[in-house]
Amino acid sequence: MSSVSIGHNVSLERRAWNIRRHAVLMGEVQGQGYIAQALDIADVLATAYFHAMRYRPDDPEWEGRDRFLLSNGHYAIALYAALIEAGIVPDEELESYGSDESRLPMSGMASYTPGMEMSGGSLGLGLSIAVGRCLGLKRKGSDSRVYTLFSDGELDEGSVWEAIMSAAHHKLDNLIAIVDVNKQQADGPSTSVMAFEPLIDKLEAFGWFVQRVDGNDLGKVQAAFDAAKAQYGRGKPSMIIADTLMGKGVPFLEAREKNHFIRVEAHEWQLALAALDEGRPS
Repeated sequence: MSSVSIGHNVSLERRAWNIRRHAVLMGEVQGQGYIAQALDIADVLATAYFHAMRYRPDDPEWEGRDRFLLSNGHYAIALYAALIEAGIVPDEELESYGSDESRLPMSGMASYTPGMEMSGGSLGLGLSIAVGRCLGLKRKGSDSRVYTLFSDGELDEGSVWEAIMSAAHHKLDNLIAIVDVNKQQADGPSTSVMAFEPLIDKLEAFGWFVQRVDGNDLGKVQAAFDAAKAQYGRGKPSMIIADTLMGKGVPFLEAREKNHFIRVEAHEWQLALAALDEGRPS
């Protein structure tokens, strides 16, 4: 059961919408950023922080917390939006995003930001770090879980597959990994850069409990998190493959062919906010 003490009556739909809006507002501060990824992963983050995870907003270092490791450090703008929504980071810090002396640098750094469990810049490391955290928690007799988010582009990295193998070997049923399959990376379409399908078959062959869902369908994402949590005590790590749409919620960004690191014109930020506002949930 989550230790979150704020806004229990706020729907997950509204949480996800708020996360998207926070991210766009931060992007406007710098005039650029990984906004398309923040929009695509908002539903996953809303479910993690407001349905699945155990934490205390006023005590980010609480020993009994679940850990959320952001492997893809360039998604930091999305995680900051979730941390603001969760009350871990004050909302007034939103306007400092990417600025000198800010606690919200453009790439995630654990030494700067409350609630940021690892520094992510070099890709392909989050799952390995999560394996180590899970082993440590088990040795301490803790029932806390480790969640880690990584991108489909990170499937290019050998370290990810080593971590997949070792997590199954050590029967880390306190590990829930989420891979964001948005089909884009810096060098082009993800599966063209390095083919990784059939992903379900490969992960199951390694010994994982695997689910594949529409990462922008909150009901399906929530059910996937519930099923992953239910694996605790069964000796298998869990992987949620989340198929997402980059720019989700802002139609003119969704339609852009290349939006890995998206260029948004000055006048488009307010258009993006207006598009989000049109779909504001109750």
